[in-house]
Amino acid sequence: MINNKEKESFNVSSPNRIEETTKFKGDITSKGDFRIDGVLTGNIITSGKVIIGKNGSVKGNIECSFIEVEGSFDGNLIASNMLLLRASSKLKGDVIVEKLSVESDAIFNAKCTMKKKEEIQNMLKQNKNTIHSGEKRA
Repeated sequence: MINNKEKESFNVSSPNRIEETTKFKGDITSKGDFRIDGVLTGNIITSGKVIIGKNGSVKGNIECSFIEVEGSFDGNLIASNMLLLRASSKLKGDVIVEKLSVESDAIFNAKCTMKKKEEIQNMLKQNKNTIHSGEKRA
């Protein structure tokens, strides 16, 4: 059992990580932030941020508030706030975002729909759990 002193020393603000040497297959649901430097085949649903590092790769669907891509992403993405594509990024799929920022040299091969934050949040509430069904959402 964890006592109060141990709870205080546990850093809950650090992001969940999939390290560069890790390959993960499956779906993740969380309220926390994620950093992917390894390979993820599956879906992420979080109310937090997602960062795909320079050597990171995601094949699947992501729902989050903010996403920064330096590596590669292939799938459907819904970000209620912003998608930031760094120069080293490669993105393929369907995207729904409120804001979009693309650096020079980023590869962006996607159907992109821009909506207001409230519209995206309402859409997510109405379509709960369909991201895992394999249906295209964006």
